[in-house]
Amino acid sequence: MIRLILMLPNFILLWLSGKKQITLGGRKLLPAFQLICEQNEKLGIQYKDISPTDLRANYISQNIPKIGLEEIITSNHKVPVEGDTIEVREYSSDSINKSGSSLVYFHGGGWVIGDTDTHDNVCRYICKKLNIKIFSVNYRLSPEYKFPIPFNDCFDAYEWISNHAELLEVDPEMISVGGDSAGGNLATSICIERKKKEKPLPNAQLLIYPATDLRLVTNSMTKDCNEGFVLTEELMKWFVNHYLDLDELKNDPRVSPLLAEKFDGLPPALIITAGFDPLRDEGLQYSEKLKQDNVTVVYKEYPAYIHGFFNMLEVPGIKKSIDEICEEFKGLIK
Repeated sequence: MIRLILMLPNFILLWLSGKKQITLGGRKLLPAFQLICEQNEKLGIQYKDISPTDLRANYISQNIPKIGLEEIITSNHKVPVEGDTIEVREYSSDSINKSGSSLVYFHGGGWVIGDTDTHDNVCRYICKKLNIKIFSVNYRLSPEYKFPIPFNDCFDAYEWISNHAELLEVDPEMISVGGDSAGGNLATSICIERKKKEKPLPNAQLLIYPATDLRLVTNSMTKDCNEGFVLTEELMKWFVNHYLDLDELKNDPRVSPLLAEKFDGLPPALIITAGFDPLRDEGLQYSEKLKQDNVTVVYKEYPAYIHGFFNMLEVPGIKKSIDEICEEFKGLIK
């Protein structure tokens, strides 16, 4: 039903939202997203009163039907991490070259919600569009497993994939990292940590509206987009408080990669932001920091979009945008 509604003409979507088209600094919010935002506001969620378990259930209940793409084949790997094992889901197809490029993908969800299932559709889609293997990491979540456990899980998963490249039929020197939101945070933090430990670096970075500064101090976080666009300043504080035990950890580059001392030598990065997203400014700031240290960066803002669009394939126009993103990323992983 929601898919059919979102396909209605823009003037009807705006009428259903009950407002004129929302603008911000020359940006115009996509009517489909405006309706989604208005419906979300009507839920009246009080995050101070909601538990991680309840928010996870709510997130899963909103997940859209499976995208199909039966030609994409999946298999699950059990990867050892400290005190446990986690699942890494491999996406492949018969058209993918053996011993070629691959992408290790970390899902978003504020380090508290989300899993390989909530991001199954987008992983299938980018597997097809990039025509490379995708490895989606089901890292352990906070607050049951606070920092540094989710970070360490992702670090160890990348290491395991790199060490088993021959078995997995990928080129060990062509393994990239990527993720959306909290997943983008984990992906680029892994690059910084691997550089610090003098380990081989990923081939490239795909950073979709990454969280790069958990101090939450930018203009888009505290003013422009602090409320009304699904992800809010209040919700980000809720996520961060569940992820971190101590306030001082916000200055750790594994938590806030924007605060790292040096970025030289990091892998080339494609950084994507959304115009109506609290994380917009820190994504831009991170791109500028990388450029200052001579890292190859492609930066693109989608001005009419909200946070989370990468995982909203049912919204008209999103697949086309993801196609564009994949084409840009292909240029970095060659």
